[in-house]
Amino acid sequence: MPQGQPTVVPEDGLTTRQRRNRPLVLVHTGVGKGKSTAAFGLALRAWNQSWPVGVFQFVKSAKWRVGEERALRVLGESGEGGTVAWHKMGEGWSWLQRSQQDAISSEEAAREGWEQVKRDLAAETYRLYVLDEFAYPMHWGWVDTDEVVSVLRDRPGTQHVVITGRNAPQKLLDFADLVTDMSKVKHPMDAGQKGQRGIEW
Repeated sequence: MPQGQPTVVPEDGLTTRQRRNRPLVLVHTGVGKGKSTAAFGLALRAWNQSWPVGVFQFVKSAKWRVGEERALRVLGESGEGGTVAWHKMGEGWSWLQRSQQDAISSEEAAREGWEQVKRDLAAETYRLYVLDEFAYPMHWGWVDTDEVVSVLRDRPGTQHVVITGRNAPQKLLDFADLVTDMSKVKHPMDAGQKGQRGIEW
């Protein structure tokens, strides 16, 4: 297994082990396919390490049944690795009563999702947070990017956070530890082919 050699050793007073195990903020952005898929791959690794995983799907329709959701739910319930909690904005956040869910707009629902993430971060509920498509609420101004950066900077413990979505704000990119910009070279949709089972979901 490649260990990777840093090109720079910061003068931060940390030991190699302390620096290696530092909690990370990762951002997958750009116009290419694979941002969420890569984040769910991290969730599989976290599950394998017996970490509790929290997935928060912002924006995506509740009707979308992505294959990773079913796989991670089954794995989370298997008792062999970590637990997996999956929350979808499109079908109403699981912690809200039905009457509350029916009364709020998409913008308010996105804000409520962020409020729950903040509560979970404060309580150290999960070891890995997948904030899927969370770049959009920040880009649209529904959630304040400065607040997101501040909360993530001050989060306790060893909680890793991965955020996906196009148009991730520059302030988030500047703050993050790892940023991957997924660029598109070719896509079957460019040739008129619709998304297909097993590839897009």
